[in-house]
Amino acid sequence: QVLLVFAEEDEQSNGFRWACDKAGFRCNLARTPQSALECFLDKHHDIIIIDHRHSRFFDAEALCRSIRTTKASENTVIICVVQRHTDREESSILPLISAGFTRRYVENSSRMACYNELIQLEFGQVQAQFKLRACNSLFTALEKSQEAIEITSEDHVIQYVNPAFETMMGYQIGELIEKELTEVPINEKKADFLDTINSCIKIGKEWQGMYYAKKKNGDSIQQNVKILPVIGQGGKIRHYVSISRLCNDNNKVEKTCECIQAESQTDTQTCRHKDMRKGSLDVRSTTSRGSDGSSQRRRSSMARVHSMTIEAPITKVINIINAAQESSPMPVAEALDRALEILRTTELYSPQLGTKDEDPHTSDLVGGLMTDGLRRLSGNEYILSAKQTHQVAGSLSSPISLNDIPPRITQAMENEEQWDFDIFELEAATHKRPLVYLGLKIFARFGICEFLNCSESTLRSWLQVIEANYHSSNSYHNSTHSADVLHATAYFLSKERVKQTLDPIDEVAALIAATVHDVDHPGRTNSFLCNAGSELAILYNDTAVLESHHAALAFQLTTRDGKCNIFKNMERNEYRTLRQVIIDMVLATEMTKHFEHVNKFVNSINKPLAALEENGNNGDGESIKTVLRSPENRILIKRMLIKCADISNPCRPREQCIEWAGRISEEYFAQTDEERRQGLPVVMPVFDRNTCSIPKSQLSFIDYFIIDMFDAWDAFADLPNLMEHLNNNIKYWKGLDGRNLRVLRPPP
Repeated sequence: QVLLVFAEEDEQSNGFRWACDKAGFRCNLARTPQSALECFLDKHHDIIIIDHRHSRFFDAEALCRSIRTTKASENTVIICVVQRHTDREESSILPLISAGFTRRYVENSSRMACYNELIQLEFGQVQAQFKLRACNSLFTALEKSQEAIEITSEDHVIQYVNPAFETMMGYQIGELIEKELTEVPINEKKADFLDTINSCIKIGKEWQGMYYAKKKNGDSIQQNVKILPVIGQGGKIRHYVSISRLCNDNNKVEKTCECIQAESQTDTQTCRHKDMRKGSLDVRSTTSRGSDGSSQRRRSSMARVHSMTIEAPITKVINIINAAQESSPMPVAEALDRALEILRTTELYSPQLGTKDEDPHTSDLVGGLMTDGLRRLSGNEYILSAKQTHQVAGSLSSPISLNDIPPRITQAMENEEQWDFDIFELEAATHKRPLVYLGLKIFARFGICEFLNCSESTLRSWLQVIEANYHSSNSYHNSTHSADVLHATAYFLSKERVKQTLDPIDEVAALIAATVHDVDHPGRTNSFLCNAGSELAILYNDTAVLESHHAALAFQLTTRDGKCNIFKNMERNEYRTLRQVIIDMVLATEMTKHFEHVNKFVNSINKPLAALEENGNNGDGESIKTVLRSPENRILIKRMLIKCADISNPCRPREQCIEWAGRISEEYFAQTDEERRQGLPVVMPVFDRNTCSIPKSQLSFIDYFIIDMFDAWDAFADLPNLMEHLNNNIKYWKGLDGRNLRVLRPPP
């Protein structure tokens, strides 16, 4: 919620009101300090923006101080709008900070500037305040916990103890805060014991065991203690949390505590390698201190909650490894620790560059294709609007009939069922409209109209609308690329192993997805759009921007006009299934998930099939069918199919491979040129038309993205001709690179 405090309406206040509407924030407007204070106490806004430009209306700093005196403002972000002065030296912001302002905003009534300011606040100060606000509930839990909790700094200076700790140890909190730990465990082998604990916690491991501690009055008490290191800024240990439970002889000791005590008598100094999030606070400590019946009932309820098996598969894997560590020798436990560290990362499927990071071509390709760009807010807005005009059926010329295709085009498509089919010959014959003609032929071969229950004229209109919304001005991402991917998809669908796996609805979805997978592509990468702050990047939150746009626009173009709506006669549930498969396949072409898709395919499909063959089960149709036909594996196969079709250029015959390499290089050159013109971050600096080595860039792309993927796809679909072309093309590019040539072809 945002509160605007402006005495008069002007362009600046209107800019912030517009920005609030665009960002979806609730907004209130106050004209006087009194109304502002009343409104804030009623609504508790997250952001307050106060006009400090005109002191004759009200004292902005006094208003800020008044707001800051209220309890409700503790987590509120307050912004001061100040005048822009170009004729005098910059003034200090210290008076504003002293008054309680969070930051200042130099007047700029540009709507997008106001919007950018709000978005930065939301993901900066406001989000931080939300986290601080949540800390209150955590400290409430700590205060009410029946376990003694002590938090120290990395240097073992006490920073917090809860009431249970005060009661157990006999100290008041004021006697402990900012004091170094002077009370140490009393043990016959004290030095060795402390070394054991420290050797565990200093490397980030949890320690748990028994020791005796001395209370303020000198009495010794036995405690079941758990010490957890807390990783903070810089990846270093910044705090230690100690959780203690009293053990005594009054039969009040929990059974879990007795088990630990019995174990610790033989090996008290065990360093337990446990998941750091497991068992941090005993849930029983949150039960009420009411009657025994009520307490018992709540314990029972909490136990049922914690016995629920609502956990992700990765959580189960981590728990299994944790359990295995309990009884493992130290070398094994350390190896399992390294495995756990890998499993806890978010990038499980993206390989590290290793020695390849010295190759600028590989680094730039990875940076340009597998990231969402370096975020930089600027006034340079790339004009690719989600609201731009797109071609529709009514604005296009009459579609041709499959039976009326001119002889030259018919001849160009004669061998379209073969991998060596020349898409560039068809491009020339159709005057850069290959998608309509090739689409009509391939869709007829696969019986798409019969499956969709639509007429051929509807299909023709649809193909024309889709092709019209590809940009012919793009050197690479145009309708010829779409037709090429459609051809590769149809070729893969004809392979025996693929036919065994997919249903008719999967084939239809694959062909449609291939047709639309790059519709309305602007000839720029996702990184470029994010850096330029394009409307599409904002619409899709900088995530899979283009792929989301291609999928969404394809369905918008299809369903907005009955003349080209190929889905209009489908049954609702079947349409929803088809739509979901199409969307999933289009989104699979996004390169940030490249290694995830490939590794899942290898581990879930290639390896199980290879194991069946090695075990002599090659003829066991049921076992193979189980691997191929599971719903999860069919999804992986469809994703892999369209991914391979989308970037199959290096597996095409040499002349086609060379032509595609030239086209994609030109598109990247044009992007680099535009980034430099607009002052944007250059995401692929090696693609400078004056210095780039095309052979090196092709070899880097093939080495990093193509070889492993097509090895896996060939093992599944049996594609010896593609692999032969790939090997020949690698030799060709290496030959040019060995002669230090940077061009597509050697000189005559």
